[in-house]
Amino acid sequence: MAGRQLSGLDVAFLCLEGNTSPMHMGAVAVFQPSAPVDPDKLAALLAERADQVPRLRRRVGGTLFPPGGATWVEDTRFDAREHIHVHRLGEFDSEDPLTSCAAEWIEEPLDLRRPPWSVHVVTGLGDGRFALLLKLHHSFTDGAGAFAVAAGLLDKLPITQAILSAAEPAQDERSPLAMLKDGITSAVSGAGTGAGIASAVLRAARPYPTSPLSAPNSASRKLGFVRLDMADIRRIRAAHGGTANDVVLAVLTGALREWMINRGQRVEGRRLRALIPVSTRARDAVRAANQLSGYLCDLPVHLEDPVVRLHEIHRSMNRNKAAGPRTGAGAVPILAKQIPPPVHRLATRFAGQAAGLLFDTVITNVPLPKLELRLDEARLREVYPLVPLAPRHAVGVAATVYQDHVHIGLQMNGEAVADAGSLRDAVLKATAALYERSIST
Repeated sequence: MAGRQLSGLDVAFLCLEGNTSPMHMGAVAVFQPSAPVDPDKLAALLAERADQVPRLRRRVGGTLFPPGGATWVEDTRFDAREHIHVHRLGEFDSEDPLTSCAAEWIEEPLDLRRPPWSVHVVTGLGDGRFALLLKLHHSFTDGAGAFAVAAGLLDKLPITQAILSAAEPAQDERSPLAMLKDGITSAVSGAGTGAGIASAVLRAARPYPTSPLSAPNSASRKLGFVRLDMADIRRIRAAHGGTANDVVLAVLTGALREWMINRGQRVEGRRLRALIPVSTRARDAVRAANQLSGYLCDLPVHLEDPVVRLHEIHRSMNRNKAAGPRTGAGAVPILAKQIPPPVHRLATRFAGQAAGLLFDTVITNVPLPKLELRLDEARLREVYPLVPLAPRHAVGVAATVYQDHVHIGLQMNGEAVADAGSLRDAVLKATAALYERSIST
């Protein structure tokens, strides 16, 4: 990775970075040890393992060519211990101290002068459990590649070394002239695709005022964690059709409907629009660089019947899949990859502020391997992913499946959302409504 230039999409995530819109992903992982843990020894173990992962030693550096570009360079002053911190929940006086701790942690931007990652070890959860809070900048990787980075911190499995090796790209040995030639060739070959995506974006853009989920920019964050039983998701799918992902989207649509009603907002005649990130990497590719596209999916919050909502979402996602991830307005990450770095430096921050013209929220599915994961022999029990909150957005949602449960991480604008627990409760209520319809079918 040393010497590898960041793609246009990677640079875009750097340009979107701001105090009220930090562009890092996160995960809150809860472990169950068989004996009490010493958090300082655990932090030392994590630092020792981080030292063995070359990718974690690198920071963003500038380039003379192309102007405005960036590359990954070795941090000669790297000290893994500076990236790893210890907290005890007794320091947080709230009904849900882990969520409060994680909210304070997720709202703090990463220092991009250093390798863009951070780990917090949190103890005092009860039953001897502890949590690991991992934060990675989105320029570093996408959700599908995040495990390739995190794998080096967990206990080794037979597949771990293969994942780490595959995630480490070779150094770019091309000369500046060769990079210029390749860049021109790529730009020309992708011009038609980029123009088509740009045209679709303009057609899909909505005039202000648009979204009931819009919010003033704020550095404050609130979090909510929800765990659903995959057996319930499968039962709903068997009764009403669609994919497991369609069912989760229908649950979230029902939750957003309930949440809007509880906030005194009108749902009649309204639809929300979600950006659904889609990985464009091959099934066996685990390289950590961003390889993303996306779909735009209408969330029919105006529909009262939860089963009808599920069927409409299923049809919408089928249309997206038939068109493919490289076309349409949702493919803005592919368009971003084709835009030269100087343009990103000038325009991306403005474009980010206008995200509400295109979509109301981001809902992403983060894949995890079907393996039992451990840290210092403690079993991973729960893992809640967190997606960056887009500028002027009130809510972002990330979900992952692990150990027969769907784990949902809700990240909310702290100034716009008074009670994070109300959206969490709405997710549970929406799941129950679909499940009850399934067992009565």
